[in-house]
Amino acid sequence: MTTEVPVGLPRGRALTRDDLDAMPDDGHRYELIDGILIVSPAPRRIHQRASFRLSVLLDAALPADLELLPAPFDVALADDTVMQPDLVVARIEDLTDRDLPAAPVLAVEVLSPSSRGIDLLLKKDRLERAGCAHYWVVDPLEPSITAWALTGGAYRQVARAVGAETFEVAEPFDVRVIPAELVTLSGS
Repeated sequence: MTTEVPVGLPRGRALTRDDLDAMPDDGHRYELIDGILIVSPAPRRIHQRASFRLSVLLDAALPADLELLPAPFDVALADDTVMQPDLVVARIEDLTDRDLPAAPVLAVEVLSPSSRGIDLLLKKDRLERAGCAHYWVVDPLEPSITAWALTGGAYRQVARAVGAETFEVAEPFDVRVIPAELVTLSGS
């Protein structure tokens, strides 16, 4: 994660979506969580492979009223919180052409060395507070998938699979995934 402040950013106040809109198109992912700028480098190959393969599986399982969008696509939870989960599933009626101005049905993050703490702590907490019903984290290095569901306003772990184990959930829709198959090269 980069700590360098881009030239022209305001100091001494929480950042807003307007500030985020002024960020350069330089290959980094810029997100806001409670007014704090999070800058992430371009993801690695294994991250992209896992994200792509999971998106194919999820897209095939989606009910007709939901849409899957890969990053970068803004989830605007507040003026000071605009995130771009690696994969976001939302009700079609909640989406605009620009963003999702509501909590997603499902947000998925694929861990990278630079994002591990942000994804497991900051993003998970902020999505929980926003009412995102389901949050999944894929660790491509282990490989594993962990799923949390919002129950009584708090996340509780509902599924986890590692390696060749089967990850299976019925909510928000039926999905079966083997974590190792998300990252293994064909023929390996």
